[in-house]
Parts: sequence; C-alpha cells; structure tokens
Amino acid sequence: MTIRVLIWHEHRHEQTNKLVQRLYPKGMDGALKKGFAGHKEFKVDTARLDDDAEHGLSQKRLNETDVLIWWGHAAHGDVKDHIVERVAKRVYEGMGLIVLHSGHYSKIFKRLMGTPCSLKWREAGENERVWIINPNHPIAEGLPEQIFIEHEEMYGEPFSIPEPLETVMISWFEGGEVFRSGVTYRRGAGNVFYFRPGHEAYPTYHNKQVLQVIRNATRWAYNPAKPWKGIHPAPNVPHDKAPVPLKVKGPTLHAPGEEGFK
Repeated sequence: MTIRVLIWHEHRHEQTNKLVQRLYPKGMDGALKKGFAGHKEFKVDTARLDDDAEHGLSQKRLNETDVLIWWGHAAHGDVKDHIVERVAKRVYEGMGLIVLHSGHYSKIFKRLMGTPCSLKWREAGENERVWIINPNHPIAEGLPEQIFIEHEEMYGEPFSIPEPLETVMISWFEGGEVFRSGVTYRRGAGNVFYFRPGHEAYPTYHNKQVLQVIRNATRWAYNPAKPWKGIHPAPNVPHDKAPVPLKVKGPTLHAPGEEGFK
C-alpha cells in the first residue's frame, strides 16, 4: 500500500521573514515532508500557492492525491475560489484532508465546515500541552498522554466549528486557555482532520511527536476505495426505470430526463 500525500503550503512568510527563514530554511513544507522520511508507505510531494495559475492543485494532481495536507496563513484570500471548489469536490469523493494551524481560516476549511471557524489567539511563545483525550484513536497511536511544546501561539475557545465527529486532543496553554486542537470530520467520503500546532515563528514542525501526529492522521485520513463520483450528480430517474415498476399518478414539474434545479 502506498499513500500518495500532497503537502500544500502558501510559502509567503519564508520569502519575507528572516525568523521563519532561519527556522525553516527549506520551507515549512520542507520540514513537514522530512517528517515522512523513512516511512515507505508514503509517497510525498509538495505544492505551493505561487507554483502556477492553479496553485499547484490541478485536477490531474488532485486526482493522484490520496491525502492533502494544507497550511496557510497570510494569503487565504489569494486562493482562487474555483480551486477551493475543486479541492472540496475531491474531498467529497474520498480524498483525505489535514488542515494545520492557521489553516482554520482557509477557504477550504471554512467551505467544508460551513461556519466562521473563528477563535481567540495570542502570540507570546507560551507552553502548550496537547492532551490526548482519545488514546485509542488511530491518530493517537504511539503517543504519550500529552505532547509538550515549549513555545507556541495560543489558540483559545470558543472555536466556532461544527461539533466534531471525534475530539482526539485538547490543548492547555500557559496563560490558562484551552482549545480543541485535534478534531475529525467526515465530509462525503472524505476524512478531515484539523490539528492546531504549527505557528511559523516557532520550530513546531521539528517536534517529533507533532510530526508523528501528522503521519498518524495521514494514515487515518486515507480512503483506499475508488473515488465516489456518484456523490455529485442528482439524476432524474424516469418512472419506467424505477427498481419496482410503477405508474405515474400525479402531475410533474419536470419533463422526463430534465435536470433538477440547483
């Protein structure tokens, strides 16, 4: 089994901020990719916002992706809406999606959640303790009861997301706030995981346990089934094609075979 992984990253801070350049000389996406090194079940590639007119997310490339990992922050608005819809379509068909840190405000996450996805935040280099509250979940495999991160940006509740399918992790911060930092969803045939850690001003993606969470989540998000193409059409089934023979007994708004209103 090979899981085809695409790490998408906006790669804007690395171009302008010397601190981020020093922490991530090969880009944050480079550090994330390194986290998969030595794990042969993954085939990992990267894409960036400014790669091409399609942000490195052509239909062909998405069709060849089993799990998409998404990191964005300063340039959410620069992602074209039709690309967002393309990604959402693939998630509905069964592509896994892992959204990291400030990706909570990405167009794709808000599109799939249908809510503002807002939260409290503070940039003060606080201790973060990520508590594993669902230790039998596949995303928690091999992890201790908590992950300690020495310096991180605070995210605090309330987090305006829909009620998760599962809450795997919650975070406590030095200033006293808590946050649902590892939550899962199902959208169509696609598995979605949001994972909080990963502020660009701190070396979070060099933390081995953080990277282990992302690898575990990638395995969990992988759907080996063929894409569910039938999730999108809404066919008008003629009465004479019904599974059980029937007669038309009432008036119809649509002509036989006519598409419905969308």
